[in-house]
Amino acid sequence: MAQRDLYELLGVSRGASADELKKAYRKKALEWHPDRNKSTDAPERFKEINQAYEILSDAQKRAAYDQYGHAAFSPGGQGPFGRQGAGGQGYQQGPFTYTYYTPGSGGGQPYGFDFGSFTDPFEIFEQFFGNATPFGRSTRLPHYRITLDFLEAANGVEREVQIGSKKRRIKIPAGVDNGQQIRFADFVLDISVRPHKTFRRDGSDIVVTVEVPFALAALGGVIEVPTLEGQISLKVRQGTQPDTMIRLNDRGLPNVNGGGRGDLYVQVKITVPQRLDNRQRQALEELLK
Repeated sequence: MAQRDLYELLGVSRGASADELKKAYRKKALEWHPDRNKSTDAPERFKEINQAYEILSDAQKRAAYDQYGHAAFSPGGQGPFGRQGAGGQGYQQGPFTYTYYTPGSGGGQPYGFDFGSFTDPFEIFEQFFGNATPFGRSTRLPHYRITLDFLEAANGVEREVQIGSKKRRIKIPAGVDNGQQIRFADFVLDISVRPHKTFRRDGSDIVVTVEVPFALAALGGVIEVPTLEGQISLKVRQGTQPDTMIRLNDRGLPNVNGGGRGDLYVQVKITVPQRLDNRQRQALEELLK
C-alpha cells in the first residue's frame, strides 16, 4: 500500500511553521485517539499521525523527507535515516514512548507513540480524559467538589473555596459541564452543575422551549426568547408547526477548551386556548372551511 504524504496526514502545507505543525498535530491526535474515536482504523491513523509529527517536527528529519520522501527512512533507503527506519521495530519516537493495545484485541501487536515534544507529555491525554490520564497521574492529587448554578457554569465564575486548610480564590472557565474535572497545580476540582428551569444543555448547545399562541403560530409574529445574554425578540414565520426548532447561531455555551460557542435552539410549543368567545369561535370555524 502506498504511504501517505506526511504533510497531508497532518493537514498542513509543506511550508508550515513549527507552530502550525504542533497545532495541527494536537487537533489530529485528539480526533483519532483510539480512546476517543471508536472507528476500526483509529489506532492505525493515530500511529501514522504521531510518526508524521515525529519526522516533521525534527528539522533534520524533515529536510531528509522533503528531499527523499519516505525512502529517507526506509531500511536501506536513501538519506541519513535510511538505516533506522521510520516505523519499524527499532524506531525511536521522541523522548516519551508508550505502548497502546487495541481494546478487545486480546493483547495484539503494540505500537509506540509520542507526544510531539509537548512540555508535559500527559497534556494531550488530559484534554480527553478530563485530567485523569490513563497512567493515573492525577490520582495523586486530592479531589474537591464544587457546585455551580447553570449560569455560573455557562459564563464562568470566580470563587473563594476552602482547599485543605487554606482559602483559595479560583477561576472556573466558562462552559464547564456537570461531571467535568479541572486540574489545578496541586488539586483536582470536580464540577457539579445544578439544572436550570429554562435552559437544557446538549453539549455546547442550549435548548429552550417557548410557548407560542396558536394564532401567532398560524399568522406569524414576534416572540420573546430567553438567552444567556437576556431576552431577545424573535420573528416566528407564518404557519409555524408544533415542536419546530429555530436555531440561533453562536448563542449557546462557550467551548471550555476554546473554539467558539454552541448554538441556541428554540423549541416552539404551540398553546391552544381552552375557552373561546363567539368571535374567536367564528374565526376558527371560517378557517376550517
